[in-house]
Amino acid sequence: MSEDTGAEKTEEPTARKLQKARDDGQVARSTEMPGATVMIGAVALMVLTGGALITKLIGVFKAGFMFDRTTLLSPDLLPLTFGTQAINAFIVVIPVFIATIVLAILASGATGGYLFSLKSIAPKASKINPLEGFKRMFGTKALVELVKAVLKFSLVTGVLILMINLNLESLVQIGRMPLEPALQSAGDLIAKSALFVTLSLVVIAAIDVPWQKYEFNKRMKMTKQEVKDEYKDIEGRPEVKAQIRRRQREMSDQRMMQNVKDADVVITNPEHFAVALSYDPTGDGAPTVVAKGADLMAAGIREEAKAHGVYIFEAPPLARALFFTTEIDQTVPEDLYVAVAQVIAYVFSLDSIRPGQQGMQKPKPVVPSGMAFDASGKLQ
Repeated sequence: MSEDTGAEKTEEPTARKLQKARDDGQVARSTEMPGATVMIGAVALMVLTGGALITKLIGVFKAGFMFDRTTLLSPDLLPLTFGTQAINAFIVVIPVFIATIVLAILASGATGGYLFSLKSIAPKASKINPLEGFKRMFGTKALVELVKAVLKFSLVTGVLILMINLNLESLVQIGRMPLEPALQSAGDLIAKSALFVTLSLVVIAAIDVPWQKYEFNKRMKMTKQEVKDEYKDIEGRPEVKAQIRRRQREMSDQRMMQNVKDADVVITNPEHFAVALSYDPTGDGAPTVVAKGADLMAAGIREEAKAHGVYIFEAPPLARALFFTTEIDQTVPEDLYVAVAQVIAYVFSLDSIRPGQQGMQKPKPVVPSGMAFDASGKLQ
C-alpha cells in the first residue's frame, strides 16, 4: 500500500522513476553475488595453478625453516629473515589476491551496475529515527537477510563437516608426512573443500539475485495516480510538448502520404504546392482533400502520385487556392466547385478515351478573385 495515499501500487515503475531511484543510489543489488564470484575465481585459480603455487610455497617454507648459525646467534637478523620470508610468500599468492579483487569489482557491477551517489550516504532523519529503525529490524528485508545468513551458515558448516568426515584419515596422515608431501595433500584438501563451499555459496547467490530484483521492482511500483501525475508533469514541459507536436506532425504526414495513392488527381503549382483530391462520383459529396503540402512536402506528394499512377494536373492558381483555404479530409470550398469540377471531369474522361478517339480538351480552370492567392498566401 502507498504510504501517502493508501492506494495500491499496481503499476510497473516508469523509466523516470527508475532513473530517479538510481540517482538516489537505489538499485537492485545482490550482496551474495560478489562473494560467490570471488570464491569461484579463487578456487578456479587454485585448481589451474595449484601445482605451481604449492611448489613455490614449499620453497618459501623450506627457506623459512632453514637458519644458519649466524642468523640464530644474531637476534637482529631474525626479524629481517622472517620479513623476507613473509614478502616472498606474499609475492607467491599476490596473483590470487589480484584476481579476487578484479572479480569482486566485476561482480559488484553485475547486478545494478556501477553507481556512486552522494544521496545514498547523505544524513537522513529516517536513519536515526528509532521507529524507522525498529521497522527495518523487523521488516521483510531483515527477515530475508536473517534467512540467508542462517542458510549460508548451515550450508557452509554442513559442507565443512562433510569434508572433514570424508577426509579425516587424510588429515591424520598429513601430520605424519614430510613437509613437501604434507603441503601437497593439504593443498588438495583445501581446494576440494573450497570447491564445495563455493558451490553452496553459488546456490545462495542464484536465489538472492532474482529475489533482489523482484524486491526492488516491488518497491519501485507506482499507484495509478502517481503514473498520471508523472505523465502530466512530463507532458507539461515545453520541450516535451514541442517533441509531442513534432511527432504528431510526423505521424500526420505519414498518414497523409499514404492517402495519396487513393487520390483521383493531384493539383500542383507545379513546384511549390500540391493538393491531392479524391472524389466519389456515385456519392453526393464534393471532392475531398486527402493530402496537401508545400515545397518538400509537395515534392513528396508528387513522387507518391507518380509511384501510384495518380494524374498530376498543373494549375497554379487553383493549387494555391486549395492549399490556403482547405484542411486535410475537408471538402473543397463552394467557390472552387466549378474549377475543381473541370479538372476532375477531364481526369475521369482520360479513362474512357478509346484508340483513335479525340479526348476532352484540357481545361484552364479559373478561380474567383476572392480565391486568388500568391505564393505567400496573400490575396492578389
